Amino acid sequence: MNPDQPENNPVKVANDTQLEIPNGAAAAAILSAGIGCFSISLFGLLGDAFPVLAHFFNFYTPAGPLSGVTTTAIAIWLILWWTLSRSWSGKTLSMAKINTIALLLLGVGFLLSFPPFGDLLQGK
Repeated sequence: MNPDQPENNPVKVANDTQLEIPNGAAAAAILSAGIGCFSISLFGLLGDAFPVLAHFFNFYTPAGPLSGVTTTAIAIWLILWWTLSRSWSGKTLSMAKINTIALLLLGVGFLLSFPPFGDLLQGK
């Protein structure tokens, strides 16, 4: 086995001047982290706004709905990370787009976790 053989080398030559390195696994991690951050804030806001959802998210009574909010968001993050990494493995994606989407989701998630903004959305 020669490590210089093309089938063993993950770097592909796109043209004479540019190398194409697969970044699908990294893109999956970045995007799923952004979605996970957004999910935890969204679930927290929804659990605070709707008593039915607060009851649904109450996995452990001493902790209240926060136990289900965090558990559900972490489960979504991990499942999405696994799914995206399996489907994007070996592919080259636009990291600029992935990073932009992830940062927007992170920013919206941060905004939703800010109590005055959450209260404004709930009409409190």
